[in-house]
Amino acid sequence: QVQLEESGGGLVQPGESLRLSCAASGIIFKIYDLAWYRQAPGKQRELVAVITSGGNTNYADSVKGRFTISRDNAKSTVYLQMNSLKPEDTAVYYCNAASRLRAYWGRGTQVTVSS
Repeated sequence: QVQLEESGGGLVQPGESLRLSCAASGIIFKIYDLAWYRQAPGKQRELVAVITSGGNTNYADSVKGRFTISRDNAKSTVYLQMNSLKPEDTAVYYCNAASRLRAYWGRGTQVTVSS
């Protein structure tokens, strides 16, 4: 059974940092491209950052220079370091693992940025 479990969300003030983690099980982690998406209330889910199986990364323009995605294949975990958080970063953040044949989603973790 495939599981993606996000953790690390919470309530922070503008300018602060959070580190999200997503631990995977039931997949050959190293062959999957991994991504973080987010969905704010009333908005569509959007891609935040992706890291390929080869380690290449890409980011949404809105988070470039503030967020960093990384992976640890030995721990089957993908991370999202979020710095200089803004109120507009408030959303549920979802982990995604995708290969050519299938994709899996986590259940999400809430990030709230508010003073």
